[in-house]
Amino acid sequence: MSASPNSPPSSGATSKYWTPRVAALEPYVPGEQPKTPDLLKLNTNENPYPPSPRVAEVYSRSAIDDLRLYPDPTSTALRSTIAAYYSAKPSHVGASLTADNVLVGNGSDEVLAHAFVAFFAGRDEPLLSPDIGYSFYPVYCKLYGVTLMPIALNERFEIDPTLYQRPNAGVIVANPNAPTSIAMPRASVEALLRGNPDTVVLVDEAYVDFGAESVVPLVDRYPNLLVVQTLSKSRSLAGARLGFAIGSPELIEGLTRVKDSFNSYPVDRLAEAAGIAAFEDEDYFRQCCAKIVATREWTTAALTELGCQVLPSHANFVMAKPGSASAREVFERLRAANIVVRFFDKPRVGDFLRITIGTDPQMKRLVGALREML
Repeated sequence: MSASPNSPPSSGATSKYWTPRVAALEPYVPGEQPKTPDLLKLNTNENPYPPSPRVAEVYSRSAIDDLRLYPDPTSTALRSTIAAYYSAKPSHVGASLTADNVLVGNGSDEVLAHAFVAFFAGRDEPLLSPDIGYSFYPVYCKLYGVTLMPIALNERFEIDPTLYQRPNAGVIVANPNAPTSIAMPRASVEALLRGNPDTVVLVDEAYVDFGAESVVPLVDRYPNLLVVQTLSKSRSLAGARLGFAIGSPELIEGLTRVKDSFNSYPVDRLAEAAGIAAFEDEDYFRQCCAKIVATREWTTAALTELGCQVLPSHANFVMAKPGSASAREVFERLRAANIVVRFFDKPRVGDFLRITIGTDPQMKRLVGALREML
């Protein structure tokens, strides 16, 4: 069997050197990062637009010179910026945050990993999570010895909060969900919180800025709520690796204990400065999100006209079933046409393709290729 394009090169190690837990792991496979010329890359939900112009301004000569120095291990300036931003946001009325409510890390995946160690590992009960969700969650469960109990989405791929009212080590959901793109209203997340007052409910809001309702305003009222977000998607900083968590000081202190036992300096000087600049340029942020949402709606209409079933999306991607055609076959034919999307060979979603929303010309190229195929 040939290796996956994402498979790491063989190191020559044999399993006799691994611990049983490592031997049992099935590592997370990130979206392919091919280097083909003229490739239309719509498989990893990257923002098609560059980060704020203010980001370039932070890369001064003095900032480069300061790279000889360790960064602030607490990232206080960025944490304070994030707290002030969400406290002042009109849609977040009720959120009164300080830096003590925020932890930042090297991408939201690292923040999630710390949360598994801080809140879910070592408990007898299972962690509850949707049966279709971010595929890093089961990887972390195996890595940290957490029992996972998948909770089935309904026939419309929605989360039913009533199914999460059972003994658990915690609850973790992505909202909007990935890869389905479907979002829960804030009231449904609040139902999860009311039903699980004694364990942490982690809401992964990686795609929330594209039309979903954030639950950050609930942090003041629910000490067991942890909200995780990223600057990779809506703020175009995937290459900077910046993620953060917002929660009660008690939860943030637990995360900080894990962080300081793993890596005291997860955020470098340039990344922190870029993150602050991205949060300060609200107009640019809103313009980019609005363009992506508009292109998403056009793409949804165009795919529907071609006979595709498109799930209602509040993310920067759509989940589309290509009519009666095989999703795998369409995936392979698109790749032959130098267009890469994401195909998940898994139950319930194996008939769908996940398609990142690019620029208008990019999506017209995709739709044109699909029109010939379908």
